[in-house]
Amino acid sequence: MNIFVYDRTFDGLLTAVFDAYFRRTFPDLLLGPEDTVPLFYDELVEVITDEEKSGRVWTSLQKRLSKGALVCLTQSWLSELPEIGMIQFRYIRKTLDSPRSIEGNFGDPDVLELARIWKKVGRERHALVQFVRFQKAEDGTYFAAFEPAANVLPLVIPHFKDRFADQKWLIYDMKRRYGYYYDLTEVTEVTLEGEAAHLVTGMLDESIMDRDEKLFQQLWKTYFKSIAIRERINPRKHRQDMPVRYWKYLTEKQ
Repeated sequence: MNIFVYDRTFDGLLTAVFDAYFRRTFPDLLLGPEDTVPLFYDELVEVITDEEKSGRVWTSLQKRLSKGALVCLTQSWLSELPEIGMIQFRYIRKTLDSPRSIEGNFGDPDVLELARIWKKVGRERHALVQFVRFQKAEDGTYFAAFEPAANVLPLVIPHFKDRFADQKWLIYDMKRRYGYYYDLTEVTEVTLEGEAAHLVTGMLDESIMDRDEKLFQQLWKTYFKSIAIRERINPRKHRQDMPVRYWKYLTEKQ
């Protein structure tokens, strides 16, 4: 068994593809630096991420895949599934070795699985746009927190920058501990550490909340309850349409 160890970045994966073809040795297993190496293996290769190598592989893929398939590759990577690296490695290898495009060959298990994962990431992206709830801080900044199943925050930032171009906002991924801050001019990636990190609980503390925010939240809760038809409440359907992982960051669920 051949094992490649890489840094679990997309550039690292592309570098692993380059190294595999250069060595003419292909991995049976891809591991991250923190993973436990099996007791028995034939060869262990440490992959050092290299932008030139990854760039050459990406250029080759651009010649063989449509824009849609390239988007599928990059966005499905954001699923962060343990097996995504190996699935994509096999997909990329088949793409490079095939005389024709494989992207429409859903009889291939890797093509089908990658399409399924991409669709799942797309649903998570859509859910994030639906369920983000902003809270206004006393300095006028609108704050929102969430814990998506996939790392979809980069995919929704263009939407919020366009939709809320006249407001300062900070959207924060609690699970991955990073977010994006918009200052009315540009968007900047941020990480809250030290004392600031204690402020991020998903709901703003009343001490830093805008004076009218509490009233707006209460009005929203009242509206949410008033439109509910008790006789038609379906908890199972409700959890399906509104994932439970978002509930603790939804004003109407507090």
